[in-house]
Amino acid sequence: MPELPEVETTRRGVEPHAVGRRIAALRIYDRRLRWPVPADLARHVTGQPVRALTRRSKYLLFELPHGSLLMHFGMTGTLRVHTRAPPRKLHDHVDLELDDGVVLRFRDPRRFGAVLWVPSGVTHPLLAALGPEPFDAAFDGQALWEGLRRRTGPIKAALMDNKLVVGVGNIYANEALFRAGIRPTLRASALSRPRAARLVAAVRDVLAEAIAKGGSTLRDYVDSRGEPGYFQLGYYVYGREGEPCRVCGTPIRARMIGQRNSFWCPRCQR
Repeated sequence: MPELPEVETTRRGVEPHAVGRRIAALRIYDRRLRWPVPADLARHVTGQPVRALTRRSKYLLFELPHGSLLMHFGMTGTLRVHTRAPPRKLHDHVDLELDDGVVLRFRDPRRFGAVLWVPSGVTHPLLAALGPEPFDAAFDGQALWEGLRRRTGPIKAALMDNKLVVGVGNIYANEALFRAGIRPTLRASALSRPRAARLVAAVRDVLAEAIAKGGSTLRDYVDSRGEPGYFQLGYYVYGREGEPCRVCGTPIRARMIGQRNSFWCPRCQR
């Protein structure tokens, strides 16, 4: 599933092609995504200039004069930039054609993504309850510690809660907890202030490094140019059950936490 680094990588790749251009046409080939693509979406966006391309959590927002075009990639979605669009394939669902001929193509084999319209002045329900961004000043050690005080579940599940902080998906939660030296099964409320500050720093370091490396490609993800990410080549724990820890050599362990695979080193993480 594309997580924050993959969405941010896509945003950075699409931004120079989209911002400042007008949307010449929007073509919907299949409305059957996780939520149906609005039948009147073309009416809202055609002829409108793209003022900005922003990201909120794992959502892309094309900022237009009278609202925003919201995209979510679900589990297998991608947004590709084509200077000359190839023939449409089976899982290509939406084309956004710009006034210079560039086509932004939304592809989603499993159709869990979304392409929706958000009018100006309206907060979409998908965005309404989101917590702070991991790079925001509002997300610091004190805020994390306070947000965990009444949580009795494991720290990893809490870290993946978008109401606490957005965009820390399964892969990056595993990697951040390793770098912070925190076992994923630790009760969230037991995390001390110093360890909370260490975890915030680890989250930021992991996400920043992943963005710099184009995200992670495990199956379907490619960036706006069709290139895979390569952060997965340096995973410390994710997907490495039974393999030696890159730091101490102890075999990596795994178990399900909150219905997600979790990985840790029993020696490096306490």
